[in-house]
Amino acid sequence: MKGEFDNIPIVDLSGLAAGASDEARAATVAALKEALEVSGFAYLANHGVPEDLVERMREANMAFHDLPLDEKLKLRINGYHRGYMPMSTSTIVTSSVDKVTKPNQSESLMIMHEVPEGSPNAGKPLQGPNQFPESLPQVEETALAYMAEMTALGARIAGGLAEALGLDRDWFDQFFEDPTLFLRLLHYPEQPDEDKLFGSAPHTDYGFVTLLKQDNVGGLEVRNKHGEWIPAPPIDGTFVMNVGDILAKWSNGRFVSTPHRVRNLSPNDRYSQPFFYDPSMSALVECPPAMLEAGETPRMTPVLYGDYLLDRLNRNYDYRKEAS
Repeated sequence: MKGEFDNIPIVDLSGLAAGASDEARAATVAALKEALEVSGFAYLANHGVPEDLVERMREANMAFHDLPLDEKLKLRINGYHRGYMPMSTSTIVTSSVDKVTKPNQSESLMIMHEVPEGSPNAGKPLQGPNQFPESLPQVEETALAYMAEMTALGARIAGGLAEALGLDRDWFDQFFEDPTLFLRLLHYPEQPDEDKLFGSAPHTDYGFVTLLKQDNVGGLEVRNKHGEWIPAPPIDGTFVMNVGDILAKWSNGRFVSTPHRVRNLSPNDRYSQPFFYDPSMSALVECPPAMLEAGETPRMTPVLYGDYLLDRLNRNYDYRKEAS
């Protein structure tokens, strides 16, 4: 039953790999379907992303945040939503989970999909240059390699999710020809145990799926239907995956976008690297008729993903409010 969980399941993704047997693929699809219908979250094992690359990304994340503040501020986030966000500059006012009044206790480097010079999209909303520290060339090199692997993983997962919804395996492909990609390199310092103060306030994610790699500090919690906050501690060799709001709408509520939060009450700094795999800005998101059962109607109004996304970014990030 939706929301009835007290732990997050581990799903073996090896069944989605090229060459996997039909039986193995069916087992993985069934496990994904159950996890995302009940909790909206899953630990992904045997995901195919090289562990040495994951570790290099973690090290590059830590190295970036070790830079002096004045050097990071040279990369202050630009109008294309790429660059450095200092501490306490995002407040999740669009949260449907809680009334959020205090900014998140985190800092981050936001990296998005590359936009080649001369691209017909260049200069459009969210279509511009990334910003990387010149003193740490490994950040750019590692981030781009990591995003390429994570994009391939996202595409494999999308195929499995289509099948879980009773659609053709390639059904989502048409909406991801030019995907919207975010890699956020986050640092959460130790925070005081203060009412309504969070590393990341209770919220649901905007998009399709989130693929998170967290360090061993912990602090991520997921809310079940009884209002209980269930810890989601790190498990070696896995990513934490969760459903975003747009996938929940696309699936007509079959998959659940579950509230989650981060509180770093440990004496150690916490580092994480969520990757957001989202549709093209021009994708028209509407419930596929082929998925609906007899008598079932779509719950959502069709929406252009780019319009939907920009509305949320404009309301949640200080730099966008200042520019408007």
